Amino acid sequence: MGKVAVGAAVVCAAVTCAAAALLVRRRLKSSRRWARAMAILREFEEKCDTPIGKLRQVADAMTVEMHAGLASEGGSKLKMLISYVDNLPTGDEKDYFMHWTLAGTNFRVLRVQLGGKEKRVIKQEFDEVSIPPHLMTGNFR
Repeated sequence: MGKVAVGAAVVCAAVTCAAAALLVRRRLKSSRRWARAMAILREFEEKCDTPIGKLRQVADAMTVEMHAGLASEGGSKLKMLISYVDNLPTGDEKDYFMHWTLAGTNFRVLRVQLGGKEKRVIKQEFDEVSIPPHLMTGNFR
């Protein structure tokens, strides 16, 4: 082999080593970022971890407040409205059902077509409209 061939082989080997070193460096850098992201997620998970016992206490306290709110006006910090629904859904319902909500500055309408146990929700339409401020004020005498 001549000097030129040996020189070319050495240059090729050097370029290959440099490219490999660059790839390894990028992967290490990426791996460090990934490790940092995972550490942040672990810390977030630990801080958000609420024991089941504590969650049950919160649920029980909410239940007590809801019953107190339904029992008397001002009987609870949690405001409750009495609902006169006397039957829960069975899953056999088939027809169109409407729901209207007038709350704050919005009026919402939901229309659902139910198809019983086999088809469940066939179609659902929802619309929300902002109520203009001039319709929310008036003179009451």
